[in-house]
Amino acid sequence: MKPHEQHRHAAPKEVKVAVVTVSTSKYRETQEGKTQVSDLSGDTIRRLAEQAGYTIVSQELIDDDVGMIRLTVLKNIYEAGADAVILTGGTGITGRDVTIEALRPLFEKELDGFGDVFRNLSYQQVGAPAHLSRAAAGVINHRLVYCLPGSPNAVETALKMILPEIPHAVHMAKS
Repeated sequence: MKPHEQHRHAAPKEVKVAVVTVSTSKYRETQEGKTQVSDLSGDTIRRLAEQAGYTIVSQELIDDDVGMIRLTVLKNIYEAGADAVILTGGTGITGRDVTIEALRPLFEKELDGFGDVFRNLSYQQVGAPAHLSRAAAGVINHRLVYCLPGSPNAVETALKMILPEIPHAVHMAKS
């Protein structure tokens, strides 16, 4: 058996995933008391992760705020026991896009290949605007953290790559 096959064989059968949507506009709607806030990207992550057989430990909608992003990710790792935290939003180049700035300093390891492959796949779909994505992934306390763009199409593109490999990646991160 090849090494990657051994790792897949040793991978956990149950994987716990936390879903976090980073969006100032949607967060403000929740703060204004709106009970039905549309979260297509977060809902897409939840649906596809559940279809892949993973357990969703939380789904949250938060502000584009460095402290809130860090607190939410760490809470999901340490309190909810997430093996992987998948964030959507805040990876662009506007002044409010701070997901990468919030989390990159916490990464013990960065998964550079994720962003590279994601941008390549995105380029094949949308062309030159793909280079504006700062999608990233890393490991915090032996847990996976993926930072995806806010568009539902980008989320689907990323999840096609991420979801089949999560158990393998979880095993490697915890080794």
